[in-house]
Amino acid sequence: MNAISRLACLIPVALSLAGAAAQAVAQAYPVKPIRIVVPFPPASGADILARAVAAKLTQRSGQQVLVDPRPGGSGIIAAEVVLNAPADGYTLMVGTSSTHAISLSVRRKLPYHPVRDFMPISKIAVVPMLVTVHPSVPVKNAKELIAFARSRPGQIAFATAGIGTTGHLAGELFKSMARVEFVHVAYRGSPQALIETVSGQVSMAISPILTAYPQVAAGRLRALAVTTPRSSPTAPSVPPLAEAAGLPGYEATLWYGLFAPAGTPRDIVTRLSSEVVAILGLNDVGESLRKQGAQPEGMTPDAFAAYQKSEIAKWAKVVKESGVTVN
Repeated sequence: MNAISRLACLIPVALSLAGAAAQAVAQAYPVKPIRIVVPFPPASGADILARAVAAKLTQRSGQQVLVDPRPGGSGIIAAEVVLNAPADGYTLMVGTSSTHAISLSVRRKLPYHPVRDFMPISKIAVVPMLVTVHPSVPVKNAKELIAFARSRPGQIAFATAGIGTTGHLAGELFKSMARVEFVHVAYRGSPQALIETVSGQVSMAISPILTAYPQVAAGRLRALAVTTPRSSPTAPSVPPLAEAAGLPGYEATLWYGLFAPAGTPRDIVTRLSSEVVAILGLNDVGESLRKQGAQPEGMTPDAFAAYQKSEIAKWAKVVKESGVTVN
């Protein structure tokens, strides 16, 4: 047998051994702590959901699952942390409609690709955003807000979690459809945006209900509308913006999901997905998240990948129509 023939015989054996080794690694997973990187600060919607999943995953896996907030750059800093880590299932990221759908259209120089550089694990939840104003703003509903803004073009500012986030695009869509001039003020996360709105530094905020509703319940902000097509069970008296403002077709839903770096073994991704879906199906987890305004929605990796691609296409249209871009 010549050298070429021997090599041809060895290739299938090598591939078989490599496959068996990868399967063995996946079966043993996890053997050390797992880190979930969050693109927004502590107490943000992403942080709240990451901690809910991490606590249960710690119990079920027998390994500590740590939440690591890395705010800044509307998710870019967190994405780079994850993509610079080994693709071994031990560094994951909570991505959002901002970081893994909108960003592809709104940023000219995005240093990562939401599809090519990541593997979807599971969707975690969808969350309405609340349109809120400081109590000193003399409006009681969305139509009054529009009239007030038209009488003061360019004087009403709205705060969000950052440039190119779902809240930002929700505001731009509102501006476009209502034909008003709001000024966008970007922060490093919804907690900071809400602090500035509560203090009266900014008149208005568009933030996840997870972080905004406690401020409304405490009387520190006034809720005018939710950005989803239907009211939230958490705030049933707050109408959808489409209805409250007379803007048929208006809709901006924020979603969160778990991602791994591209190249992570498929068996590990599948296992993590099954765990997340099971965790979201637990009564205590579901009840807690729904009470805060989040609707748990676990998905298989393939279903989540298809959903992500449909969201990228949807938001690309909104970005094109709004003209929002970031260098």
